[in-house]
Amino acid sequence: MTTSDPIQLLFGGMDKLGPGSDDDTLRVLRGLPRGRFERIVDAGCGAGRQTLVLARELSTTVHAIDAHQPFLDALVQRAADAGVGHLVEPRCIDMAAIPQTFSAIDLLWSEGAAYNIGFSNALKLWLPAIKPGGFAVVSELAWLTADPPVGARDFFTSGYPDMKSAAENVALAEAAGYQVLGTHTLPRQAWIDRYYELLEPRAKNLVGHADPAIRDFAAETLREIEIFAASQDSYGYVFYILQRP
Repeated sequence: MTTSDPIQLLFGGMDKLGPGSDDDTLRVLRGLPRGRFERIVDAGCGAGRQTLVLARELSTTVHAIDAHQPFLDALVQRAADAGVGHLVEPRCIDMAAIPQTFSAIDLLWSEGAAYNIGFSNALKLWLPAIKPGGFAVVSELAWLTADPPVGARDFFTSGYPDMKSAAENVALAEAAGYQVLGTHTLPRQAWIDRYYELLEPRAKNLVGHADPAIRDFAAETLREIEIFAASQDSYGYVFYILQRP
């Protein structure tokens, strides 16, 4: 790669830009009380692993939203290769602009991305764009135990001070005006397969890079992986399956 963009150097070419799996996406999707949706928006789609799952499973156009054009370009290519290019509509906008861009959304999907504009803020912003009876499926990093290891607590106090428990996030969703239909926590392996197992060697190769921004990004990634290995399952990504009344 010739790019000097730390994100592209570390994540370029990867189909997973965060923890997750096709099996978990399908499990949550198939658990919804409805199986057909007219307007689907994938908010913060990244390279679109889950976008392709939604398109294949639902055979309906998925509006893929991300603020990083290179990720959308990669998604367009992957969608074409998978034979679902006609079902993926990319748009390079900020997730906060979804209510100004879309209305009457039947299914708003967002895996591991809402934190970029704040989980609670995202839910409040998106609610008016979802039609009554429509669904939001949003995954968010959460504490899973009351007493996590000190290393994990310190790491996220610095890196994500707004991180809350799963129960607190349920309460936030209810306060934002949603009915919470259920939750699903990603298994540990969904962090490793095609994600940390690929990121770790890449990051190790970049910690000696001439660009200090790239070195720092790589070192922070390695620290994150170390924290996860010692986390004792004290935190994880939780899907919140929500419906607008």
